[in-house]
Amino acid sequence: MNQAVSLDADFIIVGAGSAGCVLANRLSASGKYHVVLLEAGPSDRGLYTGFWSHIPIGYGKLFNDRHVNWCYHTEAERELNNRSMYWPRGKLLGGSSGINAMVWARGLPFDYERWAETATGWGWNEVEPVFKALEQYVDDESNHRGHSGPQPVFNTQRDAHGLCDRFIASATAAGYAHTADYNGPNAEGVGHYQITTKNGFRSSAARSYLHPVRSRPNLTVITQAEVTSLNWKDGAIGGVSWLKHGQLQHASASREVILSAGAIGSPLLLQRAGIGCPQLLQQHGIKVRHGNAHVGANLQDHLGADIVFRSHVATLNQELYSLRAKAMSGMKYVLTRRGPLSLSGNHAGGFIRSSETASEPDLQLYFCPMSYTRAPSNTRPMVSPDAFPAFLFGFSPCRPTSRGYVHIRSIDPRATPVMAANYLSTEYDKNLMVEGLKLVRRLAEVGPLADVIQAEMTPGSDAVDTEGLMQHVRDTAWTVYHQCGTCRMGDDASLSVVDATLRVYGVPKLRVVDASVFPHVPSGNTNAPCLMVAEKAAMHLLAEHD
Repeated sequence: MNQAVSLDADFIIVGAGSAGCVLANRLSASGKYHVVLLEAGPSDRGLYTGFWSHIPIGYGKLFNDRHVNWCYHTEAERELNNRSMYWPRGKLLGGSSGINAMVWARGLPFDYERWAETATGWGWNEVEPVFKALEQYVDDESNHRGHSGPQPVFNTQRDAHGLCDRFIASATAAGYAHTADYNGPNAEGVGHYQITTKNGFRSSAARSYLHPVRSRPNLTVITQAEVTSLNWKDGAIGGVSWLKHGQLQHASASREVILSAGAIGSPLLLQRAGIGCPQLLQQHGIKVRHGNAHVGANLQDHLGADIVFRSHVATLNQELYSLRAKAMSGMKYVLTRRGPLSLSGNHAGGFIRSSETASEPDLQLYFCPMSYTRAPSNTRPMVSPDAFPAFLFGFSPCRPTSRGYVHIRSIDPRATPVMAANYLSTEYDKNLMVEGLKLVRRLAEVGPLADVIQAEMTPGSDAVDTEGLMQHVRDTAWTVYHQCGTCRMGDDASLSVVDATLRVYGVPKLRVVDASVFPHVPSGNTNAPCLMVAEKAAMHLLAEHD
């Protein structure tokens, strides 16, 4: 194997996902620092990749594509009938922001007050201005939202399917609030979702942050770079090695190496570098450089379930099932950049309380005006719906209490990791899944939505008691792909992996910046919080090094 000449940089960023693209933009902005950005996958502008990653609903095509997707699988999940859950993670410029469902949710202020209890400086008053600064939201001129930031956010109300209005009306008839902006001061309630698109195209982090600055002479972006090791020098991390087309390459960092490889990739890189649980490292013959049992622990994810309803009226199934319907929708998209291809699968939803005793919203709702009951397990192909009119109405508990882990399987950097979410390992999580199904049924039985429902297809009339509903959960529950927490931040080094500025405890010149540092999973989708974390991390980095 030939050895390439090493690169010299000030900062090396491992991973060009949401956080990595933000950091590459911000750290290279002044021109003072040479920044190297490494991405294991390809560019998001290839012929095939660029087409499907830029059409919003095209994520259904990339859902199982190993070319741009890590396609992870968990160990058998005991409480889910020993099913192995499929976890797609982006492997291209933009990372998971290039293949996700694009829902933009800041999370609830309560989420960040919880973060601040663990890590100083991460309360709502500190993070809200960062959200505003990064947003480009044109549907609301109030000072609660940002309007000139790099990340476009689009309100789907004008293009959402008409069934969404019925969903909202039924929810309000049942006593829940209608909110015009769940990212604004009135977060609780139901409404239309906001997504990361602009002019009908997906606005991934690569499109919003990286491509506009790609030509900077002090920014080097290397794709197809599979990082094999973090390199130690004088007791600190001094650089990185990676394989590109079978050739080993290196880069040294005079200032810092920053891991932005995600909630799965970042802890694996730490563990292979000798940073992690001593017993695990010794098991694989890895020298313990810094023992920390929390590396790879504290894994959190949102688990969801839904009910399928057959409809008296047309749903998106009729616009996307047949070849003729697909062609018509495609033509509409080409000519107008509108229609179902310009949207996500979930058009509406919101944050509500499962009961009057809940102190904060504890359920996120998802209303999807299509169905795909014939899809194989773990597959949710947005472009292959059912032939008959039907829709999905689902939810996920906002703050699950189950905790899992991610560990290396071997010292081989290409070996698949050992991952377990331990879904439903607490009574709280089990009870809330059952209550969520009951709530969805209640909403479907009132108001305009009830008028168009022909029948409940699944779980159906056989699932009426707690046992039956739990069986439905165990058989069909799905992940919302919000894995986080595996390198959690905190002020207490004995309980955390990184400090409040995201520096790795006990390891100089090394920082982690991605969803793995979340101490608690936010109540909603994780892409917006990930961008916010990266923006704050960039501020810390520039303040420390300038």
